[in-house]
Amino acid sequence: MKKKLAIALSLAMVVTMALTACDSGGSGSSTSGNQSTDPAGSGGTTAVETVKGGKEGGTSLTFTTGGDQGTYYGFGGVVAQKVGEATSTTVTAIVSGGSQANIENMEAGDAQLGFVQSDVMAYAYQGIRNFEETGAITDFSTVAALYMEQVQIVTLDPEIKTVADLAGKTVSIGAPGSGVYYNAIDVLGAYDLTVEDIEAVLEDFGTSAESLQDGKIDAAFVVAGAPTTAITSLATTKEVSLVSLDEEHIAKLQANSPYYSQTVIPADTYDMAEDATTVAVVATVIARDDVSNEDVYNFLFGTFENIESLTAAHAKGAELDLEFAASNTAVPYHPGAAEYFAEKGIEVPTK
Repeated sequence: MKKKLAIALSLAMVVTMALTACDSGGSGSSTSGNQSTDPAGSGGTTAVETVKGGKEGGTSLTFTTGGDQGTYYGFGGVVAQKVGEATSTTVTAIVSGGSQANIENMEAGDAQLGFVQSDVMAYAYQGIRNFEETGAITDFSTVAALYMEQVQIVTLDPEIKTVADLAGKTVSIGAPGSGVYYNAIDVLGAYDLTVEDIEAVLEDFGTSAESLQDGKIDAAFVVAGAPTTAITSLATTKEVSLVSLDEEHIAKLQANSPYYSQTVIPADTYDMAEDATTVAVVATVIARDDVSNEDVYNFLFGTFENIESLTAAHAKGAELDLEFAASNTAVPYHPGAAEYFAEKGIEVPTK
């Protein structure tokens, strides 16, 4: 695990230096008014200014995200670059195995920040499900809730119209160590199905999309902010459908797992025939407890003082909201986050 993480970090450092060389925005201590280069590569320089400031004394942080075709990595890289442009803190976003792996990497000291699903974060803090064998992990804190992550059940088979239709089908239920596995278990359970009722395979988003393309699987669970790169790419060559959940089964799911919220994915997200009703969890950033208050404050400053600029680079920027960011109740907030939110008139719980 450490060897793979070191390789990923080395590659990310090369990318970061290349981005920095192309960026005319200067250091975090520069005056405001500079234009920011679009890190998403969507059309060159934007006309949106980067707000510079935050606290002095920032350090360099490693930010584990997710697979390279998922929203964690795409949006995480944009946020990381913006924090570096706007403050004295440098953040390097790297590819990872997802929520559980991010918590484990932080626990091992290999990363300081990580993206997690809100449900997986709660599992770690309580020592349940993915973390029954390791026991509770509690030396991390919440930085911010960023956006909703939809449970997307992707298929190319027009005969699969409901979750019940997955019985007997070959279905990807997420990569090992990701939060997707338990989301799939929960959703299947609401329809009185188990993993034994399907031909389950464990694949990440990118591999799942390739398997769907090649006809190796019938459906795949993808839990990420929509639109998700892997599904968007698949939809350019295939007619993609998302399996909807009905009201009765959503209520049954929420009765057992109240952290799910009902949501709708519009048809035009993947050029689908109709909207898809599903459930969602929350994409949350966490930090090791020993990360400095200055660095966590700067992460929030670089993010929430530059929403317009982030939105110009990635669609998820439009979903950022301070009240939502401060809404997590499963794990207490880092003191550096509490300081930032307090300046905005918002109180959050700390340890």
